[in-house]
Amino acid sequence: MSSETPQLPVSQPITPSAQAQNEQAKEVNSTCVGPQSEMAGKASSCAGCPNQSSCASGEAKVDPALEAVKDRMSLVKHIILVLSGKGGVGKSTFSAQLAFALAQKGKQVGLLDVDICGPSIPRMLGLVGHEVHQSASGWSPVYVEDNLGVMSIGFMLPAQDDAIIWRGPRKNGLIKQFLTDVNWNELDYLIVDTPPGTSDEHISIVQYLKASHIDGAIVVTTPQEVSMADVRKELNFCRKTGIPVLGVVENMADIKIPLSSIGQAHSGIRFVDADGSDITEKTLQL
Repeated sequence: MSSETPQLPVSQPITPSAQAQNEQAKEVNSTCVGPQSEMAGKASSCAGCPNQSSCASGEAKVDPALEAVKDRMSLVKHIILVLSGKGGVGKSTFSAQLAFALAQKGKQVGLLDVDICGPSIPRMLGLVGHEVHQSASGWSPVYVEDNLGVMSIGFMLPAQDDAIIWRGPRKNGLIKQFLTDVNWNELDYLIVDTPPGTSDEHISIVQYLKASHIDGAIVVTTPQEVSMADVRKELNFCRKTGIPVLGVVENMADIKIPLSSIGQAHSGIRFVDADGSDITEKTLQL
């Protein structure tokens, strides 16, 4: 195994084709229907686009990376996206907790951080300073436990405070590499932590994983309307892309229940100590 660590200087492309993709993207019509559409190359918005002929002929409809993603993801039983239209609602915290909970149940778990501009998973898991190593089989995840591997651009930056100033095609290129080059081996669950919004990273991850499978998404929100307004857009994104919503998690919310109901079976709420032992009765006597 090579000890060489992949690094991603923010001023250089990550693949030979990334610069070409970037230049091509600048020329694409802002109302493009997309190369996967049945109207690709035929819609009125395609007029004048330099890629019109390739889209109309079908050349642009098949990305060879889709097959590579499908092969790599064939070893993953379940893929779950953690989404939210709003930043700061606790997506990364929830993703980390979900990954730890599944790992504690003995599952083989991978945690993929596709927040390219603001990767926070390495710090949340205490992995700052760790590096990704490369071998003949691909990039090796950083392991928190024997059954919990993590991948993030945060492991590849020359310095932790370096800003990632990338356009969409370069983000797309890195996400493609995460899905095709990372050697996860067999996984029960792959948890994908995403950035806020419904933009480049979300479109890329959905398009590539659709070639394999996505079990669904967990959408994270807070109770404020300014958050829920954006989360409704995220739910609409899931509907349009055909991603099942497994559930909605509301963080930072108040809960008011009668004290007498704590510890009762119908409430599902109890006090536990650091070892997980039930200390509800003892606590209520204080």
